[in-house]
Amino acid sequence: MDSVDLEVLKAAAQWSESGYFVTLGTVVRTWGSAPRPVGSTLAIREDGRLVGSVSGGCVEDDLVERIRSGEWPQDLPQTTSYGVSAEEAHRFGLPCGGTLQLVLEPVRAHTRVPELLAAIGQYRLVVRELDMATGEVRIVPGHRTPSLEFDGQRLITSHGPRHRLVVIGAGQLSRYVASMATALDYHVIVCEPRAEYADEWNVPNTELTREMPDDLIIRLQLDSYSAVVTLTHDPKLDDMALLEALKSPAFYIGAIGSRVNNAKRRERLSLFDLSAAEISRLHGPVGLHLGARTPAEIAVAILAEMTAIKNGIAVRQTFSADAPNMADDASSCTV
Repeated sequence: MDSVDLEVLKAAAQWSESGYFVTLGTVVRTWGSAPRPVGSTLAIREDGRLVGSVSGGCVEDDLVERIRSGEWPQDLPQTTSYGVSAEEAHRFGLPCGGTLQLVLEPVRAHTRVPELLAAIGQYRLVVRELDMATGEVRIVPGHRTPSLEFDGQRLITSHGPRHRLVVIGAGQLSRYVASMATALDYHVIVCEPRAEYADEWNVPNTELTREMPDDLIIRLQLDSYSAVVTLTHDPKLDDMALLEALKSPAFYIGAIGSRVNNAKRRERLSLFDLSAAEISRLHGPVGLHLGARTPAEIAVAILAEMTAIKNGIAVRQTFSADAPNMADDASSCTV
């Protein structure tokens, strides 16, 4: 599945190539309780069809009407604001006091959307710089933060997979985790040196490697935008990855298994050159305690915990004394 940002860019490129006039809209500033964050995008076709969102719907309706009536930027980008007054906030369905500012950009050849899509498809992080005065676009190698900058003269946006997820193992549970993670805009790298599993891997928009887990973790040079989840149930593979990952700045490191097995795993890790503080970073049993049992439910629990930590939300496991442990068989795990 595509992220919303990617869906918007794909629609803009396809419609433009088919001969339609297309406008890209990007939220560049918000004040108060705006319904969508800075960086939210949408593409609107001349006949009113749209993909993406910049509000709860009412702003989109007004934009469609304006574009249908010819009030779109024909040649150069322009800005527009919604919710400046209490009356407008009510009219456009914005929360009380909410205000947002958009950049509306006509899609032309020099917009370079196909080039941007090609870079994203190659898992490259790139920065797109839009000159508001000329409409010219420049695409350069990217950085991870900030995701958007706007000073009234230039709109600078970061595109591509802003976070990486390394999944150790290519079993059934890994398929659900990888699919959900790609929808959350992760670049998913699946490590599976076992041929019987690697040969069957076919999850779209993921990268498969047959390297040994420790070699992969060292090669990737994990940063604070990286996460690692070990899902093989094989200590020889999972522990190899954890020994390197726990020494890295990765924001999330999790391992599947029961509480008993994770306690044993921590004992094994303590025999190597890992400090107590490094071992304490391990999330195991992996994921939030949701009572999850099926692979899909477990994947939800894992991604929920990862999302909370990525967004700076403290999580605390609340396993009760009689709660079932996470079994060694992923099909019957409880998270």
